[in-house]
Amino acid sequence: MTRYVMVADLRRCVGCQTCTAACKVANATPPWVQWRWVLDVEYGEYPDVWRAFVPVGCQHCANPPCLEVCPSGTTWQRGDGIVAINYDRCIGCSYCAVACPYQARYKVDGAEYAYDGSPMEVERAREDPRRLGVSTKCDFCADRIDQGKSRGLIPGQDPEATPVCVNSCIANTLYFGDLKDPQSAVSRLLRENQSFRMHEELGTEPGFYYLWEKK
Repeated sequence: MTRYVMVADLRRCVGCQTCTAACKVANATPPWVQWRWVLDVEYGEYPDVWRAFVPVGCQHCANPPCLEVCPSGTTWQRGDGIVAINYDRCIGCSYCAVACPYQARYKVDGAEYAYDGSPMEVERAREDPRRLGVSTKCDFCADRIDQGKSRGLIPGQDPEATPVCVNSCIANTLYFGDLKDPQSAVSRLLRENQSFRMHEELGTEPGFYYLWEKK
């Protein structure tokens, strides 16, 4: 069985937001919608205060609360752990957005563009009318994963089968792969480093891990 997860090494992230920009270009999301974004967090106690940059987005939980509240069966979980949305079934109730503790869901009711109300070429190329009036979020670039695997590529190892945010990271902060494969990069990183997940106390079992210190 496969369980795709993402790992962010917080010791390396420089807060450049390149992953955010790459995601927006790949998915042509409206200006205010960010499926991948980076939090700027201060920690420590004055005068010893530092900053940490934390990439966030859909956590692709093993127990996703968004799935439990969906009245139309729109949200579903693939066999590889990716939490997906069937746009054709969504009724736009936004129950999932309320239930998500990671604020990773968006609903866009009308087409919106970055400049002058007209779509740029990349926005026009990736525009999907099915995403209007329904819930949207990060899907770990599932289309890239599926297309890459059909060609014999390995997600997390071959760029063409890996989420664009991982490919674009200039600091090698983001990693993607199969948690069930002990030889994958994500499995190795989690064995060798201390890690945490957001809101683990809620029992959602997020598929997004954060590295902080060596074991």
